[in-house]
Amino acid sequence: MSEATGRDDPLDRLPKVDLHCHVEGTMRRETVIELAAHNNIELPTSDPAELYHYSSLDSFLEVFWLVQSLLVDRDDWTRLAYEAVVDSAAHGLVYGEFFFTPARHLEQGQFLADIVAGLDEGFAAAEQETGAQVRLIADMDRAHGPGAALAMVSQLIDLRRAGATGMDRVIGVGMDSTEEGVNPADYVAAYELAERAGLRRTAHQGETTPPWTIQAALDVLRCERIDHGLSVLDDLEVTRRMAAEKIPLTVCPTSNIKIANHVERLELHPYAEMRDAGLLATLNTDDPALTELDLGIEYRAVHDAFGYEFADMVAIAGDGIDASWLDDDGKRRLHARLRSAAEELQDSG
Repeated sequence: MSEATGRDDPLDRLPKVDLHCHVEGTMRRETVIELAAHNNIELPTSDPAELYHYSSLDSFLEVFWLVQSLLVDRDDWTRLAYEAVVDSAAHGLVYGEFFFTPARHLEQGQFLADIVAGLDEGFAAAEQETGAQVRLIADMDRAHGPGAALAMVSQLIDLRRAGATGMDRVIGVGMDSTEEGVNPADYVAAYELAERAGLRRTAHQGETTPPWTIQAALDVLRCERIDHGLSVLDDLEVTRRMAAEKIPLTVCPTSNIKIANHVERLELHPYAEMRDAGLLATLNTDDPALTELDLGIEYRAVHDAFGYEFADMVAIAGDGIDASWLDDDGKRRLHARLRSAAEELQDSG
């Protein structure tokens, strides 16, 4: 737990959702050490404090791929999923839609059914312990190309039809990894297949690329959400459209500073401008373990950086619920829980 927040902080205790969290990016440093030893994988350092050091998005991806390499079998995925939810729930998570990116594992011979079943087992155990709920979004890895993306979506659909373990937890598809030099439209076949199968759709876009890529994700890939989307404000037409249609953005301010080096400090982040423009800009963690982050820290940091009131943060939490892919009844229950908790916490906010 960071010194910046804790269970005595009302923003830490506030019920929150996380719609942009990569389950691989939640791996504890101690778990990295233990899985590496168990799976006979040599790490670049034996010092846990030195594991998560990087200076750019590309060097971050090297760390991320290292973490991915430690997930060798179903039990590893189960442990990761359990710890991810337990750690997040300790800082207010009540509902999450977590990404997993299996392309490298599938290329190396792991089975998608085993990955999903392992994640499901870990999540189920943590849900029973914490009361939080988690669903999964299967991410396409741009580094592996459109062919691998289409193959992954096809496998997902086959597993759903077969009633494979954990597939009821997979509610959508997304796309991550390096944005630059990649045309989102190249992935249209995979997204069209996902839509026909009833899967929800999002994409990491506009973090390091111009707003036309966001528009392509919306119009060509028919995405219902945009992850990051920082460049949206550079195009007034795209901004107005997303605000009018309430197309959610899953924003991760601390990640944009520490991983993407998009801005030097939080006060310069466009998050407040996005919300002032009427955008449904939610607040999320991205890769919390790799950035020494949790939901409580993120909410407190944004509150302090932009001079928000407690009520503003409650509104942001509510927008996260609205941006989720829960059904209407599920959203109503979470909104009621948020209102009740906010009233109790108001005096200490």
